[in-house]
Amino acid sequence: MEPIIAIVLVLIGYALGSAKLINQGNEALVERLGQYHRKLRPGLNFIVPLLDQIVMEDTTREQVLDIKPQNVITRDNIYLEVDGVVYWRIRNIEKSFYEIDDLQQGLATLTTTTLREILAQNTLEETNASRAEMNRALLEELNRITEQWGVEILRVDIQSITPPESVRRSMEEQRAAEINSRAAILEAEGQRQAAIKKAEGTKTSMQIISDALRTNPESKDILRYLVAQDYINASYKLGESPNAKVVFVDPGKGSDMMDLISESVSSEAGKSSENGST
Repeated sequence: MEPIIAIVLVLIGYALGSAKLINQGNEALVERLGQYHRKLRPGLNFIVPLLDQIVMEDTTREQVLDIKPQNVITRDNIYLEVDGVVYWRIRNIEKSFYEIDDLQQGLATLTTTTLREILAQNTLEETNASRAEMNRALLEELNRITEQWGVEILRVDIQSITPPESVRRSMEEQRAAEINSRAAILEAEGQRQAAIKKAEGTKTSMQIISDALRTNPESKDILRYLVAQDYINASYKLGESPNAKVVFVDPGKGSDMMDLISESVSSEAGKSSENGST
């Protein structure tokens, strides 16, 4: 019985030693006698004890690489502090293990180097205006290199671009000047439109008066009356002001003007008496 028990124990130990459970979302690499043998998928797998060895188990899920703030010089020699985030995943676990020694360090170094190269090709203004384009350029350049590592870069996000304090002040002053300039342009445009509308109104009024005088000669008396009314109103306004005034009247037209004023005043007096009597 003892030999049988021993054999059973050996078989149990072999089974336990050869059974390997790989979690969902992970993959593992097996080497046999020091050489790559096969890849283990999620679930229960069996290997040959002593001959086979699991040399790597890693996730194939999406991972995040945080890029620490980096000092970068733009094309117009402005120092910037830039940081970002890279989202990536392993597509080929064999390449990720055998093509590069330290995958995480390699990705971090490659990302910072490529980021500096791309920013160095742009000025400060272009950097602030085309962040999305730089993200795309960085993504394409990283994928071109990491493909041989069995890694796919999914997204790149440049989180912040921080210029020096002196540059920030200059940018704020420039934005303020641009806002004031736009406000002045809008105000001038509004005044121009108002002047155009006023001129159009005056033109229309003159046209109406001209048409009325041409078709109805009696309208001239109405026009003379309106002119006199305007003159009287202007005189009243001048009289209400505390400042001294001097009013000049064309001598050649003084009698006509005085006649118009007299008629207008008489008309106003007549209206006032009628109102008083009522």
